[in-house]
Amino acid sequence: MPGPGRVRFDRADAPSVAVVGGGIAGLAAATLLAERGARVTLYEQGESLGGRLAGRRTRLADGSEVTMSRGFHAFFRQYYNLRGLLRRTDPTLSRLRPLPDYPLRHSGGLTDSFARVPRTPPFSAMGFVALSPTFGWRDLATMDARAALPLLDVRVPEVYERFDGISATAFLERVRFPEAAHHLAFEVFSRSFFADPRELSAAELLLMFHIYFLGSSEGLLFDVPNEPFPQALWEPLGDYLQSLGADIRTGTPVQGVHSCDDGGVEVRTDGSPARHEAAVLALDPGALREVVAASPGLGTPAWRADVAAMATAPSFLVSRLWLDRPVRADRPGFLGTSGYDGLDNISVLERYEGEAARWAARTGGSVVELHAYAVTDGAGREAVQNGLIDSLRRIYPETRPARIVDARHEWRSDCPFFPVGSYSRRPPVRTPDPRVTLAGDAIRCALPVALMERAATTGFQAAGALLAAWGVRGQVLWTVPRAGRSPVLRALGAAGRR
Repeated sequence: MPGPGRVRFDRADAPSVAVVGGGIAGLAAATLLAERGARVTLYEQGESLGGRLAGRRTRLADGSEVTMSRGFHAFFRQYYNLRGLLRRTDPTLSRLRPLPDYPLRHSGGLTDSFARVPRTPPFSAMGFVALSPTFGWRDLATMDARAALPLLDVRVPEVYERFDGISATAFLERVRFPEAAHHLAFEVFSRSFFADPRELSAAELLLMFHIYFLGSSEGLLFDVPNEPFPQALWEPLGDYLQSLGADIRTGTPVQGVHSCDDGGVEVRTDGSPARHEAAVLALDPGALREVVAASPGLGTPAWRADVAAMATAPSFLVSRLWLDRPVRADRPGFLGTSGYDGLDNISVLERYEGEAARWAARTGGSVVELHAYAVTDGAGREAVQNGLIDSLRRIYPETRPARIVDARHEWRSDCPFFPVGSYSRRPPVRTPDPRVTLAGDAIRCALPVALMERAATTGFQAAGALLAAWGVRGQVLWTVPRAGRSPVLRALGAAGRR
């Protein structure tokens, strides 16, 4: 809730606030603060906004200028707060385009589709079982029904108290899910956290199941930007922030944030230190660890230790290929994969992105993107890249004779990791210093949100916490229900808690 207080600051008493990090969380925080009249300075070490969804221009071997990014992201319909942020510059969300399905394919030959699954619980669960080739009615008889009951009524934060101590894989083995369904529906979900399900907290897997399946009526319907991320999303939002008076400083890494004895904070960059009344640190785990380590007076020893303990997920790879011939016309815009030597999904960009569609129309080719999450430590990069291409040719045989006009390979290791038993040490939005708040998809949140939506939600919360201290309203936040939607399923889930 926005809470009591003034709608915005008077110009004469508007505080100066630093927002460190220009990804989704930082943009959400900066937007709310600037809308309420604060004097916002946004520091971003990259040359453009967007954080892990930023993009950069590059020239291909054929002379074409294109945008390379970190690749496919699904903007699910349950991302209420992220979509609210995007509505600031696109009220009807016309720059998002729906994709009709979230198909999942296993190397054994089975494919799951969610297009025809009902979206209202409990019919969503029954429809999935009825329509899925990997999870049939006979499988229900082999499952441990009592062990599966927690899936029916996930509650936040109780789910962490009960299931943060075991891995996603251990939970699925306890429930005795059929192996094919385990690999498809649940391993694909867990690997969207860039993590091996054997190490991922089961609480995060259950939360995902609640958000996307039994806790909401939107199902697995999602949208994608119709142009590359910078053009569709972040450049318009940057212009909006500047119209509100925000000072956006890209290419400006922050080296430390120090509390001042007389109030406020000092932000240190390569240039002169800058004084602000408060700061939001909206950084990925590695960058947050570095900034806090370089800021010895910030927070308490226990809090600093918790930040230092934040884990980063294993490396992942995004390979984008510009091919000299098209993939088959019936190939989906996105396909989740399992059992293909580390390949986690395939995207055909010209199915939804304007820039890729124009290149494909001009050349007669296709733009295909491959993702590999949680790459094994020590794996040779070239071998992994070639392995993904081999798997593409296996899944889409029409790409075997295609010549690769050009390719870009993005290797990163900056996503949060939520291993077993880590929730209690995950830092929340508020810090021991009331002048400093945290935001990002790695930050603890007592609402049922995950991934990009957690970033946007904690960004608004971080700004709201500062605004509340100054007697200025925040904004309403929306989430899926904090418990199961169906009374029948809630009753069954409650039986499992007894």
